[in-house]
Formats: sequence, structure tokens, C-alpha cells
Amino acid sequence: MYTIAALYHFTRFEDPMTFKPDLLALCIDQKVEGTLLLAPEGINGTIAGPRAGIDAVIAHLRGLPGCEALEWKEAQSDHAPFGKMKVRIKREIVTMGQPDVDPQASVGQYVDPQAWNALIASPDVAVIDTRNDYEVAIGTFEGAIDPKTESFSDFPTWWEDNKDRFHNKKIAMFCTGGIRCEKSTNYLLGQGVEDVYHLKGGILKYLEEVPEEETSWNGSCFVFDNRVSVEHGLREGPHMLCHGCRRPIA
Repeated sequence: MYTIAALYHFTRFEDPMTFKPDLLALCIDQKVEGTLLLAPEGINGTIAGPRAGIDAVIAHLRGLPGCEALEWKEAQSDHAPFGKMKVRIKREIVTMGQPDVDPQASVGQYVDPQAWNALIASPDVAVIDTRNDYEVAIGTFEGAIDPKTESFSDFPTWWEDNKDRFHNKKIAMFCTGGIRCEKSTNYLLGQGVEDVYHLKGGILKYLEEVPEEETSWNGSCFVFDNRVSVEHGLREGPHMLCHGCRRPIA
């Protein structure tokens, strides 16, 4: 059985390259596979391996500067979700291309999964899916707006073109694990939007904690590993990746 850990944490790394050799060596030694991204703004990624290996890597990550409070979400799989281990150095741990966006300065109000249904059912709330079009295509929340973006860096342009639609509305945003909403909610606050909310822990935490009979979720949630999609209880979904377009198909 493989333990899967999805994680991100915003902090300041003066030189993220210095962390790469020891982190990669530890993952290989512990038979942990997946991808970890390091950037001056923090760390992001998903890894999988034996229980002891995941525990060792998480402990190492929490020992990095400013990462003591790093949190992660876990799932299980009976087959290897990844084929190899990669540690990459990037400009951003999730690419938005907005240099003034700083999730460490301010973000929207977190909403626990148990309170999410009531929030998005409110008539004065606009619900926005911040994920890419191919992710939204296989599942989203009831009534959510799909910006139809091909990449997260398209979101600011979409907002600028559509912001007048949301005059006098509260904005509730969600994504797979929460990281995109850290940036998108900070961006909206910087644009003068006052009431901004986001789903704490993202769709994955919602599917883990909210009973299926109480759900406002329709479909499956795309994940960036060999499971391709997950459903309530984080059980593996019915999708596979098309070898041509690399998008999920049932």
C-alpha cells in the first residue's frame, strides 16, 4: 500500500537550490516518488511511498526554514502513483505571473468543508472554480462558474474582463488542494474585493470529510498523478489520461 501526501507551504527561501540535493537523496533512499517544487516563495508537490518514507520526508520538509507549520493531505493507493522522483527549482510554486501577489501578506477567509455547502448556496455568493478547463470538465461544485482558463496565469485576465459581473457579490473560490486559492484570493483582495472566501484544504479535503449523501460536488476531481481522478472518500475515480492530448477521459 502506498501513502500519498499532497502538500504546499508558502515561506521565504533565499536560495531554494541549496535544499535540493539532500531532499532528493532522502526521497530516493526512502523509496519515495513524485514531484516537489522549490521556489523563493516556498514548496509545493505530491509524493508517494511507504508509510515510513513519507514520514521521513515530511519531517525533513518541516525542518526547512519557515516550514514548521507545513500541512499535508493524505490518501492511499494500492499501486504506485508515480514512476520516479523529481525535485525541481521554479520561479513560483504555482505559476500566476503576478509579482505583487503575496499569500503571506493576506488571503481570503478560510471556510471549512462542513460549512462550504451553506456558503455557496447563498444567493449573494458567486462561486468560482480557479482550476483549468480540463479539470473542471470532469467535476465541479453545483453552480460554480468556470472561467475556462487553460492555465492559472490566465486567471487575472479573466477576472479583469469579467469583474463587473460580480458587483456587490461575495466571492467564494476553490481549487484542488488550496494552493491556487492562496494566490487568487490575495489577488482579488489587491483588486479591492472585500468579501473573499476559499475552501480550506480544497476539493480533496471536502471529498475526504463531507459525506457523499450531503455533497454539493458533481463528478470527479482531477489529480496530478497516476490515479488521474478521485471521488468521495478519495477513492480512485474512473478516468485515465489520453495519450494524445494528456487530458482525462472516462
